[in-house]
Amino acid sequence: MLTSYNLFQFKHSNKNKNMKATNINFIGNRKYALIFSGLLSLISVISLATQGLHMGIDFTGGTLIEIGYQQPADLNGLRQKLDAEGFESATVQNFGTAKDVLIRLKLQEGVSSADLSTQVLETINKDVAHPASLRRVEFVGPQVGDDLAEDGFLALLYSSLAILAYIAWRFEWKFSLGAIIATFHDVIVTLGLFSILGLEFDLTVLAAVLALIGYSLNDTIVVYDRIRENFRAFRDKSTEEIMNISVNVTLSRTIMTSLTVLLVLVSLFFLGGETIHNFALVLLFGVFFGTYSSIFIASPAALMLGISPADLMIPVKDNSDIAHLP
Repeated sequence: MLTSYNLFQFKHSNKNKNMKATNINFIGNRKYALIFSGLLSLISVISLATQGLHMGIDFTGGTLIEIGYQQPADLNGLRQKLDAEGFESATVQNFGTAKDVLIRLKLQEGVSSADLSTQVLETINKDVAHPASLRRVEFVGPQVGDDLAEDGFLALLYSSLAILAYIAWRFEWKFSLGAIIATFHDVIVTLGLFSILGLEFDLTVLAAVLALIGYSLNDTIVVYDRIRENFRAFRDKSTEEIMNISVNVTLSRTIMTSLTVLLVLVSLFFLGGETIHNFALVLLFGVFFGTYSSIFIASPAALMLGISPADLMIPVKDNSDIAHLP
């Protein structure tokens, strides 16, 4: 029969066997990862500061026109017609099926959405055998766009503060700051991709960024939870060694989770249509960097902030007041 001590030794001997599965020196190579991440973040910040984001009409204001065809629409032909009539900034994409088309136009001074939709419909129906039919017209004013942009920024801010508070309570404030650094790294690099490529940033993309924050944080907490457990289990190892062991132990779980999510996102990216194309792109890019940051950014950041096993040791109860009792 196993005693409690033997059971503890048995569990951790099995744990040590599992730890031998991978022995990659992630923490020891943190300098290379931090240099790489620093360069990516710097490039992203420079691009965001100089080029900014190509905001969609959700934020800038404009007109959304949905039209329908009896047969699959020629998107390139529609773009050429709109460009020729002076609608160079129009965004044309399928909406749902190949017969449904969504046209987004930026805000134009002195033109109502009704007149604008009429002009667009007349333009695309010139010299065609099967004219398009107007389905709906929506107008987003500049004030609404400003409010959405402000609300989106506040959503990012409040979610970050909630993350900071939760991890500080659940683990330790040094872990909390490490998680925030890793999360902001993922967000900045992802936004930098959109800025560099000039992709449209709309509410769908903002929703994907918020989902990315949750995914990245989940991965980081799994690693932190194992680090906390091993801080209390291994008293004869350095902080760096314990962190390296913990990252290696969780590596298979992290990779399998990321791969299953990526399979879904690849399907959405190629088969989901243009409406959610950028949404899937954000998450595809974000899942990759979320996994990377959980391994190479979150733990090294906490280590640089001075985390040690002493920070997470369970306090020993002082029984001196009852020691004299029989």
